[in-house]
Amino acid sequence: MNEVILASNNKHKIKQFREILTDQTILSLEEIGFYEEIEETGKTFLENALIKAKAVSTYAKSKGLLYPVIADDSGLEVDALLGEPGVYSARYAGDHDSKKNREYLIQRLKPYNDKTAHLTCCLVKYYPNDEYIYAYGKTEGHIIDEELGDTSFGYECIFYSHELNKTFGQADSNEKKLISHRGRAIESLKNMEKVK
Repeated sequence: MNEVILASNNKHKIKQFREILTDQTILSLEEIGFYEEIEETGKTFLENALIKAKAVSTYAKSKGLLYPVIADDSGLEVDALLGEPGVYSARYAGDHDSKKNREYLIQRLKPYNDKTAHLTCCLVKYYPNDEYIYAYGKTEGHIIDEELGDTSFGYECIFYSHELNKTFGQADSNEKKLISHRGRAIESLKNMEKVK
C-alpha cells in the first residue's frame, strides 16, 4: 500500500511532495473529496500539523480509505522579531494575502539591522491506527527589501537563501528540493520510526 493522503490542495505543495516521494502515490484533499475548512488553532507548527492530519484521517477512515495522512505546517521565523510571523505566516497581515504579508514584514523589520530568518517545516505522518511520526526541516537565510523572482508563493521572493545565494523566488524546483525546509522535513520523515 503506497497511497498517502496529503492534507492540502495547494498545487505548489502537492507538486513538491510528488517530486520527492516518487515511490508513493500522493492523493490531494480534492482527490478524496475532502472540502472542509480546517481551523488551525495550534500555537506551534506541530500542533497545527496534527490538527490537520487528524481531521483528514478521521474523514478518510469514514470513507474506507485506510491510508496514512501527511500534513505539514510551516512558516517563516525572523530572529529580530522573536520568531514572528511563525505559525501566523499565512495570515500575518490579517488575511491569506502573500503580497500584504510581505509588505507588512518588511515594514516591521525596518528598525532592525538583523534580518536573519529561517523557514521551518513540521511534517506529520498520521496512520489510520492513530499513531504518528513527525519531523522538522529548516533552511537559513535573511529577508531582503525587494521582491526577486516568482512572487506567487508566500515569502519566497524576499527570503534570500544563504545556501543558494538567491531568493527562493529565483530558485527552480530542483534547487529548492535540495535545501528547502519542506524537502528536508520529508527526507527526515522517511527515516523515522513510529511513535505513539
